Amino acid sequence: MLNRRDLCTILVGAMAGPAMAQSPRQPFYASTGPHLTHYDLDVAAARVTARGTVTLPANVQYAWPDPARRFLYVAVSNNRPGDAAANRHCFAVFRIAPDGALTPHGAVVPLRQRPVHASLDHSGRYLLAAYNLPSAVSVHVINADGSIGAEVIQQQTLDTGIYAHQIRATPSDATVALVTRGNDPRPGSPEDPGALKIYRFQQGQLSNLQSLAPGGDGIGFGPRHLDFTPDGRFAVVSLERENSIGIWKLEPDGRLGAEPLFRKSALRDPDAKAKYPGQTAGPIHVHPGGRFIYQTNRGSGTIEQDGRRLSNGGENNVVVCALDPATGEPRLIQHAPAHGFELRTFA
Repeated sequence: MLNRRDLCTILVGAMAGPAMAQSPRQPFYASTGPHLTHYDLDVAAARVTARGTVTLPANVQYAWPDPARRFLYVAVSNNRPGDAAANRHCFAVFRIAPDGALTPHGAVVPLRQRPVHASLDHSGRYLLAAYNLPSAVSVHVINADGSIGAEVIQQQTLDTGIYAHQIRATPSDATVALVTRGNDPRPGSPEDPGALKIYRFQQGQLSNLQSLAPGGDGIGFGPRHLDFTPDGRFAVVSLERENSIGIWKLEPDGRLGAEPLFRKSALRDPDAKAKYPGQTAGPIHVHPGGRFIYQTNRGSGTIEQDGRRLSNGGENNVVVCALDPATGEPRLIQHAPAHGFELRTFA
């Protein structure tokens, strides 16, 4: 049975090279379990057409293209919540043809645990990975031919927080941000605090630089994902456990400001978090032009009705905000209906 972690979408057309950019159709990738399917996305006709599928050794967790959009790096794991038998975790690399078709490239690289997120630095020389249980990070060298090389063994013991969920290099590549979500309290288990961890980054080596946990302890702080504005001035953060958007100043040295510049609810109904168990926020992306932010609200809660499990009415929509280029303030302009359930990934 598929669960919400078995589905992933990746849009490479928006990040395409010249051959792709000149085409009216853009490559779009979506995964179901271990199957990664290449679609043509026709924006004008609002239509996707399946072109081919590749099968990975286990379920797709995340994927990221290199800066030149020639290769796609895919994080894979057979881990599911509560599955103590999970034992297949790896990276796989695919070459991206001009038409978007994927072909395997280089060897599959084994990993020690489930990689929940992966990305490349802006130079394309290093592959960064975040692991959630236990919270950890890794850095691998990218070889000249695009294949994955050796892991860079870290010289410093890193502060990786609780439940890492995303890892991104800042626009300058001088620092790397690790988003650690923490966990809401559960019966018999207290709340785990969240934080934003900032590391210095040099020649593949990470070193502790900054830990941001509003309030000093990170209680009530649950960041999931972040993105950066193209001008490198702001970091926009999806606060999953609060269903909010946070805006931080990105300092010239790659640190974040000590406190958010702005923090605003992402919900249409400000009381939805209390009304609908399972209401959280999803990922966040900045428009390539830097003027807009997109974030998802995820209502995963259910109720039983007539013997069926149905949505409990939580919000599932795409939040659209205009971003003030001078101050970084987000201004809500739309809640676009998703016509679906549990918006965990979008592109």
